[in-house]
Amino acid sequence: MPDSPFTVSFSPDWEALLRCIRREGTPKRVHYIELLMDREVQAAICRRYGLLDDVAPDDPYLDLKRLAATQQFLGYDYVRYGLEGLDMPVNRAAIGDTAGLERSGGREYVDEHRGPITNWAEFKRYPWPDPARASTRGLEWLTKNLPDGMCIIGGGGFAHFAEYLTWLMGYETLCYALYDQRDLVAAIAGRLMEIYRVAVQRILEFERVKLVWGSDDMGFRTGTLISPTDLREFVLPGHRMMAKYAHAAGRPYLLHSCGKLEAIMPDLLDDVKIDARHSFEDVIEPVTVAKERYGARIAVLGGIDMDFLCRADEAAIRRRVRETLDKCLPGGGYCLGTGNSVANYIPLDNYLAMLDEGRRY
Repeated sequence: MPDSPFTVSFSPDWEALLRCIRREGTPKRVHYIELLMDREVQAAICRRYGLLDDVAPDDPYLDLKRLAATQQFLGYDYVRYGLEGLDMPVNRAAIGDTAGLERSGGREYVDEHRGPITNWAEFKRYPWPDPARASTRGLEWLTKNLPDGMCIIGGGGFAHFAEYLTWLMGYETLCYALYDQRDLVAAIAGRLMEIYRVAVQRILEFERVKLVWGSDDMGFRTGTLISPTDLREFVLPGHRMMAKYAHAAGRPYLLHSCGKLEAIMPDLLDDVKIDARHSFEDVIEPVTVAKERYGARIAVLGGIDMDFLCRADEAAIRRRVRETLDKCLPGGGYCLGTGNSVANYIPLDNYLAMLDEGRRY
């Protein structure tokens, strides 16, 4: 198998990661963070570097072992995981995947026109998950088997308040319902609150969960997907609740949300009280600009633009990483990563170059 792609080695240190996110001074080394890494990327890394050569293909914990081995090998201080069994069926369409690391089942898109809940009868028939019965199998395995220097970030299928409003109704239907059926929108939002209230409490029972990470796309390139007023009524109370539970347990609350959120940033800072913001796109707001604007109050995470990572050569990627770290690392409150996630269409060697330059720094 090929040697490690990294020129500098180090051991995981979740306590240092936590200090960095809490802005307790410039960290001694760069810490990485990602919302998620596509399974195809994990599998490709494991194949290339022989990370699972001693694990049987039918091992019942194969997915967890792949996740833990990949995260440790790449230099992350954590794995991100949550309850299993919180999925809610939505209307999807699948097409062939053209990514370099092709997804065997194709790429799925949520139906933007009509979701499974468009009226009260559908709301009552919908198979809502029971968070009290959701499985903690993965959290239990990771608690017992992660290396001592790694922690768990609570998340995954988690805190999708705005997203599930659009997915369950269909974005187009939701836009009409905000005028015609606000009581139905409120009922869905309320049910999501009930589900995630139980979920976050159960996740926080695990001592190795040291942070909580909500994921909820609320915007697009030029603004929020629904009005800031409607977000304040139907979405932000959910994140405020999540942050409250996390803070009461002594854990920071991180928020991933795509899009331009400038109109609700005061709410996220002063009302929700997020500790970190993730997902940055150069055409909206480069992460270096966000660090200047908000770095005195929250951590900013990731921000090496996805389009850039796909198109740039290695020299440009390494230069961009160093320039970003020069501006964002002082004082803490920054972790290196992509602008969104490690998707299967990012050239693998470009992603590894980003990580390696972080180690060299």
